[in-house]
Amino acid sequence: MIFRDRIEAGQLLARELDSYRDDPRGVILALPRGGVVVGYELGLALRMPLDVFITQKLSTADNPEYALGALSETGAIYLNPDAVDMFSFSHDEIESMIQAQRPEVARRRVLYRQGRALPTLVDRTVILVDDGIATGATFFATIEAITELSPRRIVAAIPVAPRDTIVRVRRAVDELIVLATPEPFVAVGHYYENFTQVEDGQVLALLKAAQNAQHSCPSQT
Repeated sequence: MIFRDRIEAGQLLARELDSYRDDPRGVILALPRGGVVVGYELGLALRMPLDVFITQKLSTADNPEYALGALSETGAIYLNPDAVDMFSFSHDEIESMIQAQRPEVARRRVLYRQGRALPTLVDRTVILVDDGIATGATFFATIEAITELSPRRIVAAIPVAPRDTIVRVRRAVDELIVLATPEPFVAVGHYYENFTQVEDGQVLALLKAAQNAQHSCPSQT
């Protein structure tokens, strides 16, 4: 399956998640930046509030695209055991990667939330969305962090991912919706006709538009 763009991916996911439409305890949490475009479409279709969850990939300068693990805004840390074994990183090296990402996590929290706190997730249905995952490091760190915040249910919504990663995601959440699991898996962007980089300004505009849509929707409290 090849998606036209992130908008189409979000619309297709929304069809699979229609049973959650108008859930008064539902919230969509998107991983920025690309996941916010997908999440915005979900929010419109399901009439749910949209927010971001900040999780930053841990990687090395030599291989910035490969995720050793990830650091979430709540402090939860996920380490990819395969990567740790493969590269034999020391404790100090891993700690250095973690500390290097803390400023970016803080920057994104301030920028994207504009002073708002993370919404309470206690006893809520959380739909966690991204535009696709590969190793899943940021997704797993986010799941761990959200689990600690006592939601009623975590639903993972993913347009595309490799099968081995999906097997692990399925074990970590209450429900999984995935549209495509191509093998062999190349990279997330390979399965989109348009996979242009999403900038901070677009994220802010979509979050604002989602907020306005919620205010104009009488069925949502």
